[in-house]
Amino acid sequence: MAKIDPFNAKDELETPLGKRAYYKLQSVEKLGDVTSLPYSLRILLETCLRNLDGHIVTEKHIEAILKGSQTDIPFFPARVVLQDFTGVPVLVDLASMRSAIGKLGGDAKKVNPLVPSDLVIDHSVQVDAFNSREALEINTRFEVERNRERYKFLKWGQSAFDNMRIVPPATGIVHQVNLEYLGKVVWDDGKTLFPDSLIGTDSHTTMINGLGILGWGVGGIEAEAVMLGEPYYMLLPEVVGFRLVNELPTGSTATDLVLTITKMLRDHGVVGKFVEFFGPGLMNMPVANRATIANMAPEYGATAAYFPIDERCLEYLDLTGRPKELIDTVERYAKEQMLWYEDAQKVRYSSVLELDLSIIEPSLAGPKRPQDLVLLREMKKSWHKALETLFAKPPSPSATLNDERWLTEGGAPTAPTVVMEDEESAAWVQFEGARFQLKHGDVVIAAITSCTNTSNPEVMVGAGLLARKARAKGLTRKPWVKTSLAPGSKVVTEYLGKAGLMEDLEATGFYLVGYGCTTCIGNSGPLPEEISKAIREHELVTVAVLSGNRNFEGRINPDVRGNYLASPPLVVAYAIAGTVDIDLLNEPLGKDKEGNPVFLRDIWPSQQEIYDTMKECISREQFIRQYAHVFEGSKEWQEIPIEGGLLYDWPESTYIKNPPYFDEISAEVPPLKPIRGARCLVKLGDSITTDHISPAGSIKVDSPAGKYLIELGVKPHEFNSYGSRRGNHEVMMRGTFANVRLRNQLVPEKEGGWTLDFTDNTVKSIYDAAMNYRAKGIPLIVLAGKDYGMGSSRDWAAKGTALLGVKAVIAESYERIHRSNLVGMGVLPLAFLPGENVASLGLTGREIFDIEMGNTIEPGKRITVRAQREDGSRLEFETICRIDLPVEVEYYRHGGILPMVLRKLTKN
Repeated sequence: MAKIDPFNAKDELETPLGKRAYYKLQSVEKLGDVTSLPYSLRILLETCLRNLDGHIVTEKHIEAILKGSQTDIPFFPARVVLQDFTGVPVLVDLASMRSAIGKLGGDAKKVNPLVPSDLVIDHSVQVDAFNSREALEINTRFEVERNRERYKFLKWGQSAFDNMRIVPPATGIVHQVNLEYLGKVVWDDGKTLFPDSLIGTDSHTTMINGLGILGWGVGGIEAEAVMLGEPYYMLLPEVVGFRLVNELPTGSTATDLVLTITKMLRDHGVVGKFVEFFGPGLMNMPVANRATIANMAPEYGATAAYFPIDERCLEYLDLTGRPKELIDTVERYAKEQMLWYEDAQKVRYSSVLELDLSIIEPSLAGPKRPQDLVLLREMKKSWHKALETLFAKPPSPSATLNDERWLTEGGAPTAPTVVMEDEESAAWVQFEGARFQLKHGDVVIAAITSCTNTSNPEVMVGAGLLARKARAKGLTRKPWVKTSLAPGSKVVTEYLGKAGLMEDLEATGFYLVGYGCTTCIGNSGPLPEEISKAIREHELVTVAVLSGNRNFEGRINPDVRGNYLASPPLVVAYAIAGTVDIDLLNEPLGKDKEGNPVFLRDIWPSQQEIYDTMKECISREQFIRQYAHVFEGSKEWQEIPIEGGLLYDWPESTYIKNPPYFDEISAEVPPLKPIRGARCLVKLGDSITTDHISPAGSIKVDSPAGKYLIELGVKPHEFNSYGSRRGNHEVMMRGTFANVRLRNQLVPEKEGGWTLDFTDNTVKSIYDAAMNYRAKGIPLIVLAGKDYGMGSSRDWAAKGTALLGVKAVIAESYERIHRSNLVGMGVLPLAFLPGENVASLGLTGREIFDIEMGNTIEPGKRITVRAQREDGSRLEFETICRIDLPVEVEYYRHGGILPMVLRKLTKN
């Protein structure tokens, strides 16, 4: 449809980039007050105004945004950003669509991104080697060896699709590269200026909100539709205002701040909403701190966490090497378009929270969820409580000095030794030239990782300075701690090197292990066998401390039960302490060279030290230099050949396989059918994450996926991870609900991917049971509690569910992305009525279920579920259809987004 301009919104603006068209928000003020609209909604308003065509985007959408009406809005983002764990399956789907469209009489060339798309390869590096100067080289070599098949496929995609750029491996983390290089704040297509906006296939796409760019994470399924020209439909969100006042006190970091904000907003309830930050506290808050806060929007449940454009944004653009012409254009356009932040402007929010930055204390979050804030001063007490209540273990005796547990190689104590008599709470280990006892609460992973913090020079320099002071005192990591430094861009190591801090970090064990998302995504690599064996044999509850954003159980490492998020300086401190069973504010970390106790306060850097170091070691030229050849990649990347043409030829591979989504597709949309005779595949509790549903980490040898790979001749050391094999649906189906910490209530005595198959009343793997049900033509459902599907925007959590034969999920509530992903895969999400749940209805999961939808389905419609119990009695209850938008009805009718888009491309 042709664009229309009933408001005469199109105008011209003289800029340093030249004369450009733009669409004035002032033109629609007769419909409502633009200045009282949250800044984030002004961006949505501009996209509708610019794409107004009277068909997909109408004047009613403009009016709805101005009035704050709860209606569905089409959003046309300026671009799409992908990372390789989610980007590979996106390209697999596009390649599969090209292969399938010919069957329907369509043109394969039509399957091509119409929206600029960038894919950053950042999730494939694992921490195999650590505590060594060779770690980077070893891990990079392993990465290329393991992922060569994937990388060949990605290079084909880069050549086969237009509008697609790929940032090679060992460059950085997608969100940090986006923040430091890809983001423009104002987009220029050569003719028209408009706000930079995006969707990304990673939950933490929201990090870019810290630079005044609106974006958030979606499933890969939705991203594919947008790449092919479809709008992203969304209910117009409520916008919660978050007022910040004062400044952070000395000793507190942006990490402490975001962990506090996460708890506040989880308690307030912002799922499906935007959060917009304002107030005098923004005046001196750098973009790096804002990005830290915006990054964790998924952890507090918000769709986006937006910081408006202001002077700090211009300063950041200048620091990171953006062209002067762009920076001047950003300022001119933002002020002309009412997108420039004015503190005096009275903005209309649905609710408002306020936080005094001066009260923020050093904090951690854990041991299982990012919203579970623990103040550092309460950490030891909190750990004891978690050990007893969450892990059902008695607290271990604590040494006055943690290093009193050490014994040297020859067995002579280096200090009076505390020996645990309880063999169940401690294990003797000989490793790295020392013999020591490993106990509950010991930190076995300490990782400076994740875009959340490695993009923030303040906390990275702070970690380096703390390491310097610790080194001067003769302190280093404990021998049982696997330490790693995985920055989000090469700029980080350049400024740390210039300040001389890399040597200090290395002296405490934090050697560079790679540029990418490592420990936070589950790529922590295996623990040393001696440590792993002791943990397994003695069932020890050990801990990871990481500067990441995700700490869900089973995510970080299969041997590690407790996971805490912390700032990079605290990560270094806990590596030195070697345990979380310590009060870092009152107990010493260890002893100096003279045998005197050293406390955290003795080595914590002052704010002035951090600022002075940053001023000396960080420059605009570093960013220009490091991003000058960002798309070229290493010699190893460049040597990977590009094979294939318009169509992918699907060679034999254990990484890339043509998925079955279009095997039986017809040109016509099939009629809706009721779900009858369904059995429950899994019955789950609250807070089931996408990691529980589709893990990203290691593949166990005795798992269905492991057995499948072994049958194909893949050796266990070549398994790589579930995340890296997302291009192979056979692996991912077998990995669905395979998290080692999953608790399926149908088999309460077992942990992991097990279920009860009701056709023969035997306990078997969830995959094997699902295949048995499929062979017998029995549809499946999932029963769950609150916040089903929280966590990462993982489309395989929905794809795997659908491929196992699950037709519906019935839960108390859903996280935003997973709910939409289920619909996008043709799985029906239903919600229990308020006040009802599995327990109140007396559902055991052993029932036979019928779900009657009728011939039509509508957003929010009441749908009756009938359950026949084992004794023959019947239960009938109402559910709410969580297909939330009219367009989602079309997705569901077609069997998912991709079949709908394919049929549309064929007809066009």
